[in-house]
Amino acid sequence: MKKIITIAGSNSQNSINKTLLTYTVSFLENVEIIPIDLNNYVLPIYGVDFETENGIPPAVKKLDRIFDTADGFLISLAEHNGSYAAVFKNTIDWLSRSNMKVWREKPMLLMATSPGARGGATVLESARGYFPFMGAKVTDTFSLPSFYEHFMDGKITDENLKEDIRSKLNRFKVTIQS
Repeated sequence: MKKIITIAGSNSQNSINKTLLTYTVSFLENVEIIPIDLNNYVLPIYGVDFETENGIPPAVKKLDRIFDTADGFLISLAEHNGSYAAVFKNTIDWLSRSNMKVWREKPMLLMATSPGARGGATVLESARGYFPFMGAKVTDTFSLPSFYEHFMDGKITDENLKEDIRSKLNRFKVTIQS
């Protein structure tokens, strides 16, 4: 059975990106979902001096082993001031110290949502350009704008957006099966 790692790029207990991930994985069948909650991997801020003195933290080594098992990644990024949330950026900085190909040359569907009309478009642009250097095979991106207008009662309410995410998820599924 294929293993899909999901990560909401936020440490918020009420993350709307985590909500989007939960909704998205509900359409997946015959795969094992491995959710990563960044709150379970509290890490010091990356710094070369810290790494030299202390080495790579055990939580990073554990995540690295989990990433080795992945057949694909579903990532939903929170956007903070046009970029990744600090907790997410710090996690991938640490992971890159174990393996620069953080994403293991595996397929990835990148998503983002926000309360605003751009739906995390800036962070998606950044990730789509940068993640391939870290071993991501980005199959597609999906942005859900104006989360509180387009997501109610546990689902996307706009039919065009609903069809868009399903179509992109289907392409992702085909890629991990090949």
